[in-house]
Order: sequence, then structure tokens, then C-alpha cells
Amino acid sequence: MQPDDKARQLGINLEPQTPGYLNLCIRSGQQLITSGHVSDLKGVLGKGLTVEQGYEAARDCAQKILRSVYSSHGTLNGLRVLKVLGCVYSAGDFTDQHLVINGCSDLLHEIFGKTTDGFHARSALGFAALPTGAAVEVEAVFEIKQ
Repeated sequence: MQPDDKARQLGINLEPQTPGYLNLCIRSGQQLITSGHVSDLKGVLGKGLTVEQGYEAARDCAQKILRSVYSSHGTLNGLRVLKVLGCVYSAGDFTDQHLVINGCSDLLHEIFGKTTDGFHARSALGFAALPTGAAVEVEAVFEIKQ
């Protein structure tokens, strides 16, 4: 099954987006580079929000990224996930950012393959605050395979 089909099967919205203030996904050579996409969930991990809630917030970010990539490129097929940067709004003593960002990585593995095109490099970092109070923000880089 192709990534477009897998995404639709999982109920991910791939409808076209109206361009906004910033470019949500831009092509440079054979790469698609996304802006940061924030979760709908607001709040601080380790101070009111659980790892499980953060995981779902990161998955939400991944779905938004996939929609932006699809809107920009017209398909998810023929792509390889290169890099994910996950930012987690964290309490000072919270150290499970990697478990939160697994929500994004797991979805990308499910759609593109865990050991093939979805096997990506990743950073998961804690931040004192994120825009709009979002719990999670994620950006990604994809390669257009030839």
C-alpha cells in the first residue's frame, strides 16, 4: 500500500490548504522542508500534561505536516523522511521529550515504513515555551526520491 493510501486509511486529512502568512512546506532541490506545526493541545509536559497526552499531540503535529506536504507536493508517495525536529513545552525537570516525539515518529513509520522510507534522523528537545502555548511543535524534512 502506498503512503497516500495508508494516510487516508488512518483518517488523515489530505485536503488542500489555503496558503497563509508563512509557507508550510517549501521545496528546495529534491527536499521538502516544513515549517513547525503546533499541536492543538496546549500546556506543559510534566506540569499538568502526561507523556501520553504529549504523544497524541506529537501525532497531531505529524498529521498536520503530512497535510502540508501533500498540499505542496500533491502526494506522499515517492518520499523519504529524512529528519524530524520535535519541540516539547516542558517543565524544568521533564526529561521524556523523546517519548513524546515518538507520537510523530511512530505515525511516520506507520505510513512510510519503519525500516525503509520512514526511518529518519530525529531530535527531541525541551523548551521553556512554544508559540500559542502549544504542548508540541514539530518540523520535518523529506526527500523526493528519484
